[in-house]
Amino acid sequence: MSHHFLRFTDVHYSYPDGYEALRGVDFLITHGEKVALLGLNGAGKSTILLHSNGLLLPTSGEVNVGGIPVTKKTLSVVRQSVGMVFQNADDQLFMPTVEEDVAFGPLNMGLEGDEVERRVAMALDRVGASDLRKRSPLRLSGGQKKRVAIATVLSMEPSILVLDEPTAELDLEARRQVCGIVSAFQHTCVIATHDMDLARQLCDRAIVITDGRVTDDGPVGPVTAAFEQSV
Repeated sequence: MSHHFLRFTDVHYSYPDGYEALRGVDFLITHGEKVALLGLNGAGKSTILLHSNGLLLPTSGEVNVGGIPVTKKTLSVVRQSVGMVFQNADDQLFMPTVEEDVAFGPLNMGLEGDEVERRVAMALDRVGASDLRKRSPLRLSGGQKKRVAIATVLSMEPSILVLDEPTAELDLEARRQVCGIVSAFQHTCVIATHDMDLARQLCDRAIVITDGRVTDDGPVGPVTAAFEQSV
């Protein structure tokens, strides 16, 4: 088994108000898999994604990334391996220019100038946004913001990419561009989505989350078909 894997073992999580969002989640995603997380609003999909890189830590159970348990002590290492793209790109873009946003992660990894420049150029090229380099993120379209948000993650060269509703509120052309970027990512990818067509287009496997539990897990075609019939 590759060391680039994501494992949840009996993961429970309760928010500060006492709401139990995850109730014993178990799954293993191995290197190179593209997996769709399916479920109704409030099922626990986004909570799972937030656990994957330590933005949330389990109330009990364990999240393991490539053999490293996700704890407060391992967050810096885990976040270099797991890159998360939020549903709202504005949550990730906060610097004056696009290039500064994309450079932020590598700089905080302690990388030197030439390596940071290489990564910024590589990431922007991979998302087709090199021409946006000097632009303010505030003045980008929704699709452009989404591509730049993905670039801020790709610049850290993660082995696992997790995306929360990556095509939500995008027009058809922006959706096509984002799908192309995700399809080209050659490592592990986890996508939380309500879009069954997107799941079938990009993923080989789907996991259904219902009330904080895994209720189905298997090939994307049969799982999405069963999920659509159930809702």
